[in-house]
Amino acid sequence: MAQRFLQLTEVSEILNISSAQAYALVRSGELPAIKIGGRGQWRVEATELESYIQRMYAETKSFVQAHPFGGGGEE
Repeated sequence: MAQRFLQLTEVSEILNISSAQAYALVRSGELPAIKIGGRGQWRVEATELESYIQRMYAETKSFVQAHPFGGGGEE
């Protein structure tokens, strides 16, 4: 059975970003998550992470179509 909830460290590994960046995505609301337990640890549902990834693909596609020669200057 697949794991339903992921820790932020797992999210950061999957997205190949830092733990601080994963935390910022959650705190900003860009990546929906829940806080659980007495210490308030963040958990991201695997389906929410997949939805986030699909949104980012769609946003990137729109950006590339609007800026076909990489006018954004970011990697």
